[in-house]
Amino acid sequence: MPEPTPATGALQKSSVLVTGATGHLGREVTARLRAQDAQVRALTRRRTGPRPGVESVTGDLTDPAAVRAALAGIDTVFLVWPLLDADHAHGLVEVLTEVAPRVVYVSSAAIDDRAARQSDPIVQVHADMEALLHDTGLRTVVLRSDTLASNTRGWASQVRAGDVVVGPDITRTAVVDERDVADAAVAAVLGMREGGLDDETYVLTGPEPLGRAEQVRLLGAALRRPLRFEAVPAELARARMLADGRPEQLVEALITASLHRPESHRVTDHVERLTGRPSGTFARWAVDHAADFN
Repeated sequence: MPEPTPATGALQKSSVLVTGATGHLGREVTARLRAQDAQVRALTRRRTGPRPGVESVTGDLTDPAAVRAALAGIDTVFLVWPLLDADHAHGLVEVLTEVAPRVVYVSSAAIDDRAARQSDPIVQVHADMEALLHDTGLRTVVLRSDTLASNTRGWASQVRAGDVVVGPDITRTAVVDERDVADAAVAAVLGMREGGLDDETYVLTGPEPLGRAEQVRLLGAALRRPLRFEAVPAELARARMLADGRPEQLVEALITASLHRPESHRVTDHVERLTGRPSGTFARWAVDHAADFN
């Protein structure tokens, strides 16, 4: 059962529940909401240290009782679904329908609306979540995000060890700065509260499609090092990820995505539509986050 941190009182109306609040994107969203003077409640699976102006509660999205408690006094939910199976989301959606907050859901730009089944399990779960939310009648804004630049932090240990980053190759996508996604999410949250957005879908991309080799090269330029990417076969990539301790279900989903997700050249202006400015480049992200790789 979620417990509010002692230093903060109960939230009043016009407040936002941020799920995934300790992740790269969730932290950015939380910080921006606070900068906009929104009242923020952060839902985390494990107790975290206090953050100024943020009410922290512990709970799991698969626990309807915990979700119901976390939603007390909340009128908007920033939703990130953390599992590779949408079946566990039915209890969550039932509670959301009962409480009826507005919802901003972060989905995947890889969804193909024409396909009966999506290319891989990660995209499929996002498509299933979108369907669940839309079927409820909840006011929902969907943000279909392309590959987040912050995913490259997974290369940090390799970069510290040498100049070669190895892994499964993945098709080119318009990699998007998670800070831009956070800005768009906050604009959606506040826009819904003001009645300006309702039941819309946005596709958030960076300004250009990039493959892994290009991302590694740009990261190397930011670090002033000759980094290069070396693609490895799926079986070897699977063995290495399992040896690193990653959950088997996640590893299988990542491998399937590397093998089957189609290449995307799609670039949109939806970040600019929501925020008033164009999305930033991966090169800029790499410069700003160079310290994460040293």
